[in-house]
Amino acid sequence: MHAVPVVRLAGFYFAYFGFVGAFAPYFSLYLQSLGMSAIEIGVLLSLMQLVRIFAPGFWAGRADRSGARAGLLRLALAAGTVSCIGILLTQSFAGLFVTLALLGFFTSAALPLFETLIFAHLRDDLGRYGLLRVWGSIGFIVAVLGVGAILDAWPVRVLRMLLFVPLVASLAFVATLADAHAEPRHGSDQPVWAVLRRPEVALLFGACFMMAVAHGPLYTFFSIHLADAGYDKSLIGMLWALGVVAEIVVFMRMPRLLKRYSTGKILVASFAFAVARFALIGWGVNWLPALVVAQVLHAATFGAYHAAALGLVNAWFPGGQRARGQALYASLSFGAGGMVGGMASGLAWESLGAAWTFTAASACAALGLILAAATATMGARGRTVQPR
Repeated sequence: MHAVPVVRLAGFYFAYFGFVGAFAPYFSLYLQSLGMSAIEIGVLLSLMQLVRIFAPGFWAGRADRSGARAGLLRLALAAGTVSCIGILLTQSFAGLFVTLALLGFFTSAALPLFETLIFAHLRDDLGRYGLLRVWGSIGFIVAVLGVGAILDAWPVRVLRMLLFVPLVASLAFVATLADAHAEPRHGSDQPVWAVLRRPEVALLFGACFMMAVAHGPLYTFFSIHLADAGYDKSLIGMLWALGVVAEIVVFMRMPRLLKRYSTGKILVASFAFAVARFALIGWGVNWLPALVVAQVLHAATFGAYHAAALGLVNAWFPGGQRARGQALYASLSFGAGGMVGGMASGLAWESLGAAWTFTAASACAALGLILAAATATMGARGRTVQPR
């Protein structure tokens, strides 16, 4: 019987998303402290998403052909940790541009490679995936609350040092992680474009692109939006953490949800909740209960959405195409969608203001809802939309 390295898999999620929890909510505040404009902040934070358009494919192609996904994962994490040193060495726009480009190139490979590994170890068990992925949510919460408390007591520039700890820890957890050698690798020499051209796959990736665009203002300006409204950093951290607590609940209930609802229905519901969530953030910032509701909806707009989308990707890209399928998902959604959402939100923030920027995000989620509904409808007509 295949032994699943639960501690190392869960530990990586905890550490990797600890880095995300330190970076995503607070790095925009650090850039603001350097005197950068909204457009400069939008460009720098969307740069990592731009790199994610092509970097995952670069790494995944080598992973599928060689099968050495664990080794490539370690290489990417080590190089990403070294790249992070640039944040200590420069405060200029140009210097940070180069630093974040390198950091994005290497760290963007980590999650697709790791999630290919974890599904191989779990034999595509989406329910067990949710129970392990929850440790990433816990790591995010620990980081976002801890860093928020530290930044209330210390200058925001101390954040530069705090980013290294979880990166080093994530590398340590995969230092001895092996590939699941029993995994079938048929199709490793076959292109994935034939799969991508299938209507249901194209619709899914289109929907995922729109969901990432919709999240652009959230990941780029949510903390600034709250700080401008008078919230302190600890409360900002608590609101970020609340969303991830809701996400944890969804991941833990995912096995039960998958027994009651199809993957397509879960996907559609997540987009419908996203439409409401971003409108609440835009217009309800001065009413804390509205922000609480909006952050609870993160359970749907990320937790349920990601699990459902990932399950479909793994169903449609089998064996030796798995890493490239994961890379396409990361590139077209988090990469291209995140870049467009981040850069567009930087432009909209200065010209339209916060409320209308988040309203535009809600509209993007509505477009994604239409595409997700089309994907689910195709499944109801007999296409395979359930993960194996």
